[in-house]
Amino acid sequence: MDIYTRTGDDGTTGLLFGGRVSKADPAPAAYGDVDEAQAAIGVARAHVERGSELDEVLVGLEADLWVVMAEMATAVENRHKLVAGASRVTSGMVDDLESAIDRYQARYEPPKEFVVPGQEPVSAFLDLARTVTRRAERSAVVAIGQVADSEVLRYLNRLSDLLFVLARWREGGWVAAKEVPGQPRRPEDDPRTPQDQPNT
Repeated sequence: MDIYTRTGDDGTTGLLFGGRVSKADPAPAAYGDVDEAQAAIGVARAHVERGSELDEVLVGLEADLWVVMAEMATAVENRHKLVAGASRVTSGMVDDLESAIDRYQARYEPPKEFVVPGQEPVSAFLDLARTVTRRAERSAVVAIGQVADSEVLRYLNRLSDLLFVLARWREGGWVAAKEVPGQPRRPEDDPRTPQDQPNT
């Protein structure tokens, strides 16, 4: 099987179940961001012990994101062809994320202020994956925001929350932004948008 097809040389890309759109279309841009989020999670997973609890959680998330990308790569007129849990995100998948958030957050005292990423490599990679997931969520709003029966936005929102929780659980302790030497910072001084913060 050739890795190159030449079919995208004209600046278009094929969709699942047929159809082609510009590579600049909101859909490829959005599922491309999800692809990047999946790769970022993979980087975190590459730094944990194979078969460990965290490894199994991250593998599951990576598998879920194939479902997210499949749904996002499907034209509206072909959504009836999607299969729940295989090419369409389900409410149960969102529920599973919420259960994982509750389970892991119960293992530590959640921070009450902004934290400084980078306590150790895996948590830093998880924080990176979280921010990419937030971008994917914003892209998805543009790409499929008008699809009333889609669970993609809820899934990506909960996924970013879970990645935040996993990062804090992994590091076991963190540096609060207010503890950084220098001029004290207030929450209102933070340049990030509310969408970039956990639990939004």
